[in-house]
Amino acid sequence: YFARPVLQMILRQPFSVAGVEDQFDVMATVKGGGLSGQAGAVKHGISKALQLYDPGLRGALKAAGFLTRDSRVVERKKYGKRKARRSFQFSKR
Repeated sequence: YFARPVLQMILRQPFSVAGVEDQFDVMATVKGGGLSGQAGAVKHGISKALQLYDPGLRGALKAAGFLTRDSRVVERKKYGKRKARRSFQFSKR
């Protein structure tokens, strides 16, 4: 599914940090976002699963920043606006 080599490298990072390459098969379901965001979400999920598998790996995964969730979401559209912050085009005449 992740055809680009960069995305495949992102998915392998938690396994290389934990030192358990080629020991696990991953089945993941992701929705929404783009391919890069989905790869980051799967990386986060793999890291949390490895932490549950062996709590001793938590320090290495946390130091690499794989256990931190990126909480950015799309801001809601406000009433009277064209988008969340974009106003309608002003016309003087």
